[in-house]
Amino acid sequence: MKGAIQVNIQILGPEFQGKESFDGGKINAQKPLGFSGQGAVTVRLGPLFYWAWGHAESAGGIGFHPHQGFEILSYGIRGKGLHRDTLGTESYLEAGDIQLMQAGSGLQHAESVEAGFESFQIWLEPYLNDAVRRKPTYSLFKHKQFPRSSQDGVTVKTILGEESPIQQLVADARMFDVEIEPGASYIHRIMPNRTLAALAIRGDGGSFLSSGREPVAFKQKDFAIIQSEQEGEISIRPEGEKLRIFLIEVPAEVEYPLYKKAR
Repeated sequence: MKGAIQVNIQILGPEFQGKESFDGGKINAQKPLGFSGQGAVTVRLGPLFYWAWGHAESAGGIGFHPHQGFEILSYGIRGKGLHRDTLGTESYLEAGDIQLMQAGSGLQHAESVEAGFESFQIWLEPYLNDAVRRKPTYSLFKHKQFPRSSQDGVTVKTILGEESPIQQLVADARMFDVEIEPGASYIHRIMPNRTLAALAIRGDGGSFLSSGREPVAFKQKDFAIIQSEQEGEISIRPEGEKLRIFLIEVPAEVEYPLYKKAR
């Protein structure tokens, strides 16, 4: 690992994240980043505006509702969900798939899911003054389209980044779905003036290690925010069981004004 760097690592347990229920409690979401007033102590990281981890206790749905401007990604983790929108789309999201709505000048969509469905919904904010002038679009990317690498007990699926099939995104972001076997470790390069957000969704948890400081422990469902003023590396190691952790890297700041909503 390269020379000592000053890395700031903040760990936020579920009690510091937002929560919301839909369709009479059939669908429940833990929100590392949620809207103001939903309980999350952090409500945005640069252009990363919203991150919800949804679970369907039973079959349910969310009726048609509007979106404008934002780029909204839904990532299937388990089960199947049906997406419909006012562009005429009817599309199924399954495990490992990504659907991307670039809401542009505006559209409405509805979601219906089977019992056991699990997914992320992630909102990224481009420059909204330009975004709302663009035509809204919907795209579905299947699991097999995404590049995966496996080495030394670590499997990395690139959702956003080099070789990803998603190349039309306007907002600056990189995303990775990482699985780490017991005894292995995953090394991620930390870049200055960027934020790495991490959510552990499977396993017992683990630790983050960077040169010159003690390991920082985390558990499953914990949300981590990692920043550094210098370039370097951070190592992620599981504790006990195989670890599955989702990583999103975004600029700490952007050069355009960001949406502000009163609390």
